[in-house]
Amino acid sequence: MNQVWETLTQPALIIVYIVVIFLIMLLIVISVMLNERRFSQVTKKIVEEDKKAQEAEQEKDKKERPNSRFAMLKEYDEEKKDMPSSSFADEVTLKDICEEFRLFAAGKLGLYYDIGTIREFIAGMAVSHILILQGMSGTGKTSLAYAFGEFIGNPSVIIPVQPMWKERTDLLGYYNEFTKKFNETLLLEKMYEANRSAEIYIAVLDELNIARVEYYFAEFLSLLEIPDAESRYLDVVPDVWANDPKGLRHGRIKLPENMWFIGTANNDDSTFAISDKVYDRAMVLDLNSKADPFQAPGCKTVPVSARRFNALVKEVLEKGDISEENLAKLGQLDDYLIEKFQITFGNRIMRQIRAYLPVYIACGGEEIDALDDILAKKVLRKLETQNAAYIRSEAEELCAYFEKLFGEDGMPRCRAYVRRIARSA
Repeated sequence: MNQVWETLTQPALIIVYIVVIFLIMLLIVISVMLNERRFSQVTKKIVEEDKKAQEAEQEKDKKERPNSRFAMLKEYDEEKKDMPSSSFADEVTLKDICEEFRLFAAGKLGLYYDIGTIREFIAGMAVSHILILQGMSGTGKTSLAYAFGEFIGNPSVIIPVQPMWKERTDLLGYYNEFTKKFNETLLLEKMYEANRSAEIYIAVLDELNIARVEYYFAEFLSLLEIPDAESRYLDVVPDVWANDPKGLRHGRIKLPENMWFIGTANNDDSTFAISDKVYDRAMVLDLNSKADPFQAPGCKTVPVSARRFNALVKEVLEKGDISEENLAKLGQLDDYLIEKFQITFGNRIMRQIRAYLPVYIACGGEEIDALDDILAKKVLRKLETQNAAYIRSEAEELCAYFEKLFGEDGMPRCRAYVRRIARSA
């Protein structure tokens, strides 16, 4: 009898077990769903509270900073900087600029420069927006850049480079999270002003190689390589505020086409060597001696607009080029330098030569003098990286080759440069 009862009740127990397990599982699922719903509601509430807190913080922030984070740049928005077009000397030539500038520097400021130096300076501006004035201390490097600003009626801005500079913010400034203000630099202000003006602007990076130029000036160097001047923009801030200055575009400032950067460089133990990247893009002036004083009657300012200066350069380049004779000699010299020293002009330097020579001539100089100058500074400089013993052994042969191509008295700067390298090697 017991066996019969056990046989009848076993299926019933199995069903009961299944039902109980199902109910338990159902309760677990319902519990999980309720917990998830409760968690979702709590999460949603937290997100909404955070959003409200952020909005409240933003509103509070706006009340605490009713003015723009760019205090100085906003002031420029209220000013009218542009000079009337009638104020510019639109009839002036490149030769006039050189001669009048030399007289002005001597007569008004007591600064004396050879006319060749002035021609190199103006022709250098025609080729590149970056110039490097290098040489011994006290030869008037900073004074030359300063004097040109006075001459054109728009004083140069002097930016003393600091030894710890490493990046773009050292030149342009940075946003201070604590004060909610942007620490504007003098250069940033002048760049902003220049973008609203027709004048020529000169920014002097005084002692530019006391820090590594290729670090803090890297983005400037890259942007100035872009042919389209309207596409040259530097990042200033990563975001946009409604009351930011009008001249900023998505937190960026345009690199002014009417601004030239002139660096002064001393070569001593306290400075860094200037890299090829910088030298290749810049035009270089060597100032190692002072000119003798001379009489400078009738000196005057000549307010040249950037538009007029660029138009003069464009006109010269459309009309003139290197003479066929010197172009052929350049080709022969290039072949010789490749064979003997494995150095060549390169496309960038060749473009600079083709621009520099015609403009130097328009400034009143001779083509052969301009060629002598730019070859020494842009091509022969590369010999300094060669093996010292080899340079000493080949120096006189190279000088003889210059005499063969350009005459016995030709290319004095190039020959002097090669011999100086040989002596110091």
